Amino acid sequence: MSRGFVLWFTGLSGAGKTTLSAAIAAELRDRDLNVEILDGDEVRTNLSKGLGFSKEDRDINIRRIGYVSRLLARNNVAVIAAAISPYREVRDEVRRAISGDGAAFIEVFVKCAIDVLAERDVKGLYKKALAGELKGFTGVSDPYEEPLEPEVVVETDSETIAQSARKIIKELERRWLLPSTEESRSPTVVHVDFAPEAA
Repeated sequence: MSRGFVLWFTGLSGAGKTTLSAAIAAELRDRDLNVEILDGDEVRTNLSKGLGFSKEDRDINIRRIGYVSRLLARNNVAVIAAAISPYREVRDEVRRAISGDGAAFIEVFVKCAIDVLAERDVKGLYKKALAGELKGFTGVSDPYEEPLEPEVVVETDSETIAQSARKIIKELERRWLLPSTEESRSPTVVHVDFAPEAA
């Protein structure tokens, strides 16, 4: 039976967390792992409905994602959590809780330059935030604290989704969390438009 673990994707809205999650999940399922994706937007709709975007509410939302991730991981599920999770302190708190249960926690920083995010943004939210018309927008008018020592950094403004996914898969193989293949296949790429999401 495979060990459970948590892949924690953090990064600004539209950086590619959801797209990468889908690609990685497809690869993990191809290798017979039980996989669950906890997407920030879906969690906000189903588990954190009613929460706003204050620091306190954002932290509560991330703690909820972390709690569910911990329960799944300790039952040998490969968990992919994809949420902006802008504050370092609560990400580290989630890491300690999951690691304390004996599951691996792999932080993946999905990095992308603001100007590229603004270009990708079909809703025009970045442009509004940069123009000062939208308050409390993470990475522009609200803080985003980059990870200090993430296990994996992917740069979606200069890498293809397949290249970024390969970095993550290699890290899982290196940790013996994923059985290595003789000849690693390119992860399945599922196209999803880059669109801003909730924290």
